[in-house]
Order: sequence, then structure tokens, then C-alpha cells
Amino acid sequence: MIYTLTLNPALDYFLTFDSFIEGNLNTPKETYKLPGGKGINVSKILKNFNTESICLGFVGGFTGDFIKNTLKNEGLKINFFDVTDDTRINIKINNNGLESEIAGTSPTISKSNLDELFLYLKDNLKDGDILSLSGSVPASVSSNIYADIIDIIPKGVKVILDTRGTPFEAALKKGVFLIKPNQDEINEFFNSSFSTNEELIIAGKKLQNMGAQNVLISLGAKGSIFITESEVFIGGVPKGNLISSNGSGDSMIGGFIYGLDQSKSLEECYRIGIASGSATAFSKGLATFETMNNLLKNITIQKL
Repeated sequence: MIYTLTLNPALDYFLTFDSFIEGNLNTPKETYKLPGGKGINVSKILKNFNTESICLGFVGGFTGDFIKNTLKNEGLKINFFDVTDDTRINIKINNNGLESEIAGTSPTISKSNLDELFLYLKDNLKDGDILSLSGSVPASVSSNIYADIIDIIPKGVKVILDTRGTPFEAALKKGVFLIKPNQDEINEFFNSSFSTNEELIIAGKKLQNMGAQNVLISLGAKGSIFITESEVFIGGVPKGNLISSNGSGDSMIGGFIYGLDQSKSLEECYRIGIASGSATAFSKGLATFETMNNLLKNITIQKL
């Protein structure tokens, strides 16, 4: 089974403007609301690819109800744990193509909430399962939580880690199957300014020595780098019109996990991941299997 965990979900409120002027009354030309959160996005991609997963996380209040009801209506399997406070609202503004975000305040997650999560993970995860640990850690939760989760689950669970800062470093030391930092996150982690592929590959191999079996480095419009235990690949980005980058990194992980679930080679998992992330970037919303599959033939991967 595939599990995705979102500690810090949100109701994402999207507003599109032809021209947003600070200090003025601004009326958007389009608005819509979606359940937000990196793990939630991964589960939605898997659902779009007809692959079952269980979406885990903490939600509360009317915004939490919106997330649960929307995902249920979309046919996703969920197991959220209820908190007292309202789930946060994130505001995402597209001002004539320029994207900005206002992140809401996270609800408090209590010890009893965490105990529920840990008990569920202990009782349900088994060797061969995949667990995606994605996104930021709320202020009320220890920054070691991802590391603590890895400690209690079976060693045969493939852990996909997509976070940054202390939660990333602590979990990495425990050993994970795959990490997906972007270039900025790598430079932040090493307090450096790597820019060339050669420098980033060296940094990626350092991350392998610290606990990552595989390293997938996203470079935005410049493509990506994938480092396995024995090989290094450089992936390009297919041609297309960028609509929104929101969720493209999560889609890349979702596509990669789909490949794993289909017993594809790591190179093919990487190819599907690139196509999935690109299909989301070229769409309003997340990639569908059709939009992903249409891009597969246009993905170029170079083995070094």
C-alpha cells in the first residue's frame, strides 16, 4: 500500500488578476478553492493514475471539513486525524502570470493527535509499502517528527522524503529511499551556491552518503538530475505552455511512486515523474494520466 502524510494541509484559495495593485480594492477575474498540501497532491496524482493510496494528515474546523469532503467526493481514501483548530487557508495570487502566496497559520497539533498518528502507522505499515513524507512541519510539532516516524515503521518501507531544514536533515540520517530537493534547497542545506550540474551531482552524492538511497534534484525550467546508487541521469523538460507551477514537484513524486508501484525501472520511474510534473505545470490543476502519458515520448534523459 502507498501512504502519503501531510502534517500541515491547507485550503488553497486561488485568485487570478489581470492587474493587482497593492493598497487598492482588487477584483479577481477568477477564483477557486482546492485541498492543499504536498502529500495530498501526491495522493491526487496517484488517484488520477488509477493507483490507490491512503492520505493521512491532521485537519480541523470548517476548512478541514472542506478538505475531507472534497477528497472523499473525488474518490480518495483518507484517514485524517481531527484537531481542535481550523485548518489553515493559503492564498495563492496569480497577477498576470506573476505567482505569489500568503501562507496561513497552522493549527496546534496535540500530543494525543500525534499518538493517534503513530499508533496508526505502527498498526498498518508493513514491508514493501511506500510512505511519502511531504511538506513543512507545524510549529507545534517537533522538527524530528519525520525521523521519529522512520524509527517506528518497518525497515522494508520505502520512504520518499520531500521537506527542508531540520526535519529534512533529521530524517535523512535515518535512511530514506528517495529525496527530492530543488536547487535552492540544496544550496540552503549546504550553505553554498552550487549552480552547475557537476556541482549539484557532487552535492547529491554527499546526500547519498548522509542517508539517501536515491536523489532527485529538480531544477525548474532547466530540468532535473537523478542520482541512483550506480547511475546518474540528466532529464530535460518537454515543450509546453506554463500555466501554473503549483503542485508540479508533488506531481513529479506522484509519478515516480506510480512507476515504483508498477515495478518500473528507476530510470522509467524518473521519466514518468518528469512527465507528471510537466503535465501539471502545463495544466489548470494536477496532471491526469492522459496528459502525463502524452508527454512521455517527449522526455529526453541522458545517462552520464
